[in-house]
Amino acid sequence: MRNKSVLAEAEDIQRAVEMIRLGARMQMLESETRLSRERLLKLYKEVRGVSPPKGMLPFSTDWFITWQPNVHSSLFMSFYRFMKDTAGLSDLDAIVKAFRLYLDHIDAEDMEEVLSLTRAWTLVRFFDADLLQQATCTCCGGNYVAHAYDPTHEYVCGLCNMPSRAGKGRRSRRIATDRNALV
Repeated sequence: MRNKSVLAEAEDIQRAVEMIRLGARMQMLESETRLSRERLLKLYKEVRGVSPPKGMLPFSTDWFITWQPNVHSSLFMSFYRFMKDTAGLSDLDAIVKAFRLYLDHIDAEDMEEVLSLTRAWTLVRFFDADLLQQATCTCCGGNYVAHAYDPTHEYVCGLCNMPSRAGKGRRSRRIATDRNALV
């Protein structure tokens, strides 16, 4: 019996370290492991070299609906659904693996990271609580994050119907600044 508890603790420590490296907040670590808050604080400081950030977790579904977060959230949810449905992983393992795929994808495309691990975890929890759903775009056929119970029969995604200010963020300014520096 003692060996099982030691193995379970070692597994929780390994899982916590991986989540901390990916940027998990304390609330996620406390919820997904059986380790004490004190142990998690020590681990966090060991892994990151600083104390964990304080403050509340995101609690509104609206953030996931705005243009850029919606695209990133929808990409993550596609990876997550694949991990759950095809690979048969547990929720947490599917979240972590899907988030790693998300990071690999945005890195390969030289995109800015919009979604954090904690936001991805919150997103899955919002789906589980039936606060969000996936809607299929009538133009491109992709699946996107939408508010639960919103009508989706004529849904058009943010990529097919891009807002006028889309792409005017930091990356576009950085590219423009880099181009000006070359001239």
